Amino acid sequence: MNPRILVVDDDLSSLEATVEALKREGYDLLSAEGGRAALKILDEENIDVLITDQKMPDLSGIELLKCVHTNQPYTQVILLTAYGTVDSAVEAIQTGAVSYLEKPIKIDLLRQTVKNALEKRTLFLQNINLREQLDDKFGFANIIGTSKPMQALFGTIRRVAATNVTVFITGENGSGKELIAKAVHNHSPRKDKPFTDINCGAIHRELVEGELFGHEKGAFTGATVRRLGVFEQADSGTLFLDEIGEMAPETQVKLLRVLETQEFTRLGGAKNIHVDVRIIAATNKDLDDAIKNKSFREDLYHRINRFPIRVPPLRERREDIPLLVNEFVREFSKEHNQPITDLAPDAMTYLKNTDWPGNIRQLRNVIETAVILATTKTIQLWDLSPEFQNEARLPLPISDESDEAVGRVGMTMKAIEREAIRKTLEDTGGNKTRAATILKMGLRTLHRKVETYGLGDGEEPRDDA
Repeated sequence: MNPRILVVDDDLSSLEATVEALKREGYDLLSAEGGRAALKILDEENIDVLITDQKMPDLSGIELLKCVHTNQPYTQVILLTAYGTVDSAVEAIQTGAVSYLEKPIKIDLLRQTVKNALEKRTLFLQNINLREQLDDKFGFANIIGTSKPMQALFGTIRRVAATNVTVFITGENGSGKELIAKAVHNHSPRKDKPFTDINCGAIHRELVEGELFGHEKGAFTGATVRRLGVFEQADSGTLFLDEIGEMAPETQVKLLRVLETQEFTRLGGAKNIHVDVRIIAATNKDLDDAIKNKSFREDLYHRINRFPIRVPPLRERREDIPLLVNEFVREFSKEHNQPITDLAPDAMTYLKNTDWPGNIRQLRNVIETAVILATTKTIQLWDLSPEFQNEARLPLPISDESDEAVGRVGMTMKAIEREAIRKTLEDTGGNKTRAATILKMGLRTLHRKVETYGLGDGEEPRDDA
């Protein structure tokens, strides 16, 4: 079906002009003379985009916008006004308008704005649909991904979960190794039994044995009661040994014996204790190198590496980033009581093009910060923290490589300024003195903006004429 556009204006000539400007685009156009008439149409018809005048005697554009968001929350609203002010524009955007245009309307700008609004609505509905399908499609709590690497990973988890084999998970920091371990456990016959985890790198080496195997009362100074270690706590269930590559060599010897015999002795005790525990281990270290430099035992490595699983880094599954972003936006909007619904297209493109050395953990932190900083319902590019943008060192997404792209419709003033500086520096071979002259700004101001926008190359600036 063709997109349905409703145009609302109490000025008949303005109403007819707006409708006429959109006729050639193939839309299904409806019109209403005033807000009350528009409400009657909205009660009977599903509208994709609503274009409404701001100042109308019976119902203002803002009031109509609020009614639309209550009854048709996915309808995109464009406000038109002949009395544009900064305050009214801010109010319109904060209330949920997708755009705010001043009369008289430029036809090309109106058409492009409607096109952008329809694309935004389509993406929003697709994200909702994907989110609803996630649990049914994958069945792995808290794991999101439609990419080929994740589909393959999910299939591997399903197959190995049904067995009792030891699983060895490798992956970069923040890639989700613990989630994979929990997914293996939750899909195994042990799912109703304990899942216990220990971070081998977060505990002092002198305390690790006590954490693993427990201790008897009086085993050492301060041991006033018997304490069960994680092996006993995980009996008949799953024990996740995270960051096993950080384990001290002397502890590795004792762990190897336990893995082979499923028996151990508490510190200060004499009785052998037998447990039935499935082991899942994980590390972000290259254990081949650790074996070569004698910091990790080769026999222990072969014991835990019976079934290896590699978690792909986020840069290998970029198509999953929008799904993750939208999930984090939903989570943090609720947690921080912020009415954030989505991201601007250029902000999403920026995130998709980032390499994410910190993977999902880093992405999650960036989105939480953006949710807190955002001043509208849509996270904009400038809501991403400057620290992150400087670290990412990415150019802003430009859809047209021509010079005219610097001022294309839909770009923010900050984006336009950044691209203008980037292009001028490129044209002047990096000479900031010449670039400042062309841009008609002070040299110190240019240096500051280059740093703010992440356009520097890490070298001393060239200021020679």
